Amino acid sequence: MKTLSTLFKNNIREYGMLIALIAVMVFFQYQTGGILFRPVNITNLVLQNSYIITMALGMLLIIVSGWIDLSVGSVVAFVGALSAVLMVRYHFNWGVTLVICLLVGAAIGAWNGYWVAYLKIPAFIVTLAGMLIFRGLTLALLQGESVGPFPVPFQKISSGFIPDFFHYQGMHITTLLIGLLLSALLIVLDMRNRKNQEKYGFEVTPLYFFVIKNVVITAAVMGLCYSMASYKGLPNVLVLLFVLITGYSFITTQTVIGRRIYAMGGNEKAARLSGVNTPRLLFYTFMNMGVLAALAGLIVAARLNSATPNAGDGMELDVIAACFIGGASASGGIGTVIGAVVGAFLIGVMNNGMSILGVGIDWQKVIKGFVLLLAVLFDVYNKNKNV
Repeated sequence: MKTLSTLFKNNIREYGMLIALIAVMVFFQYQTGGILFRPVNITNLVLQNSYIITMALGMLLIIVSGWIDLSVGSVVAFVGALSAVLMVRYHFNWGVTLVICLLVGAAIGAWNGYWVAYLKIPAFIVTLAGMLIFRGLTLALLQGESVGPFPVPFQKISSGFIPDFFHYQGMHITTLLIGLLLSALLIVLDMRNRKNQEKYGFEVTPLYFFVIKNVVITAAVMGLCYSMASYKGLPNVLVLLFVLITGYSFITTQTVIGRRIYAMGGNEKAARLSGVNTPRLLFYTFMNMGVLAALAGLIVAARLNSATPNAGDGMELDVIAACFIGGASASGGIGTVIGAVVGAFLIGVMNNGMSILGVGIDWQKVIKGFVLLLAVLFDVYNKNKNV
């Protein structure tokens, strides 16, 4: 039976950054005098980082494949500008606009993927060119000015909250019930996974650790839901994030295409020789990134209630950093969806905490740069130790 120290060493990628996130949250909760965990601030934290998490899911697959996408910040700005032009200037229905923008995102991802996968141009060069192209197209669309406001239903994508069917004064009961159902579902799935491991003779974690882990997860879920229930309830965008995170977790761990992406990132030549159509798989991976970048652009536009020429500026750096900080390997083949989400929240908590403390944007960038460097150093150290 594994000891706790052995378990941690064998899963240091998964647990290391989670512990770091908890430590950073506790630190800023203390330094801000309890402001960090206030319901309104937690809601703002979720809303402010929703687009980073959305894109981190797609960027993770790009990085696992062994590549990178520098164009996502400009795609966010371009799609936001396109949505503004369609809805505000040409009075398109917001639902039709949403579909058009997601299709445009898919086309942009296909453009990047074609150059990388089939013409063998390095992704760094292709997406760097895309960064310049779509930033320029954004300026051309908006003609240097902000465009808004948007229809109310579109704004609610980012600023709306799920309705409370119980209408209880002072507490959003529907949010609490969702928290209970989600906690029960996570426990059932974890128990099912443990039984399957035992059935096929795989080594499982000690029972006490299994119980402690589920107690901690349940406490975290219910604590988050209670905090939001005492404010306005769950934001619409958090429900969207839950669907995306669940879907991409399933794809990366339970499907053939997920295993092939990891195989391609680990050894592209071996994957190709084993029958994987690596150019097509890489093409679809970039197309997926384009769709998620477009979705993030819509979320950003809805949150700001306008499209601005500088929207998404530098956002690609936070997205890439979230993946690396969350345990993705710079050489490809390694990384998890949960790790990317944890990395995104770590960056979000740092940004939020430093802003509350009055740390200037200059020093915020310095600190985030050092954190990213340490995360990659951690990856290289572990890789060299296991050689």
